[in-house]
Amino acid sequence: MEPGKILILTGAVLIAAGLLWLAPVRFGLGSLPGDITIERGNFRLYLPLATCFLISIVLSAIFWLIGRL
Repeated sequence: MEPGKILILTGAVLIAAGLLWLAPVRFGLGSLPGDITIERGNFRLYLPLATCFLISIVLSAIFWLIGRL
């Protein structure tokens, strides 16, 4: 792979990671209907199942596209 393509790919991955970092705040990730929160006294359990599933789908699509280059 040429150095130019590697730099472009690295930049695209960093941009995608930055957008994913901001996504929870902007799009309400972390409070999707499939996310489980249990609060009892001083105990809090948070299982972001739907959020993890959504992020997995997005990352799989990104890596699939990268693999096709």
